[in-house]
Amino acid sequence: MAGETSLSVLLRSMSPELNEGDYVFCSLTDASLLKGCEPIGSFREREGLSVILRREDAQVLGLPFDYRAAWITLKVHSALEAVGLTAAFAGALGKAGISCNVIAGYYHDHLFVGRDDAEHAMNVLRQLAEQGESQACGKVI
Repeated sequence: MAGETSLSVLLRSMSPELNEGDYVFCSLTDASLLKGCEPIGSFREREGLSVILRREDAQVLGLPFDYRAAWITLKVHSALEAVGLTAAFAGALGKAGISCNVIAGYYHDHLFVGRDDAEHAMNVLRQLAEQGESQACGKVI
């Protein structure tokens, strides 16, 4: 099933959802340090394996981290080739002074924002979706 590519549809259909829990980014030199713990996400970099874990899992494993994040999922099924969605929400969050780390999954975009900024980020994303809806209805914002 192909994902959505229309920016106006993507914006008004974002449906951001705040996932429960705290999440952290860790860098590992050896994946065996995960001891069977399945990360939320991972990416191989030259410096090592970057993993996103539940904070509790990182603490149990004794892995260092310095950024505590909230995880927001945009529930719209965005196509990997869609243009403009990341720029739109990153711009809106940036204007609000909220840092955002983005992971594009096959079906959805996942945003990791500072834990203390979670509710503010959700409000910014909801407003962005409402603006997309207003533009689609021909209303002036």
